[in-house]
Amino acid sequence: MPQPEDHPPPLSVSRAFVVQFQAETDIPQGRCAGRVEHVASGQTARFGSLDDLLAFISRVLKTVGG
Repeated sequence: MPQPEDHPPPLSVSRAFVVQFQAETDIPQGRCAGRVEHVASGQTARFGSLDDLLAFISRVLKTVGG
């Protein structure tokens, strides 16, 4: 059943990530590096680009049914 707009569905910890960016990250300049952790499973990865970060998140969400 769809949720009313004033009551969005609850956020799930299975879809939560912590992202830590290195100091030299400069998104407008295309520099994006750091570490990402999936909260529920503890899986972590280092990333050197936005594509790497999104690929990790995509892989994890596929395994948790996201």
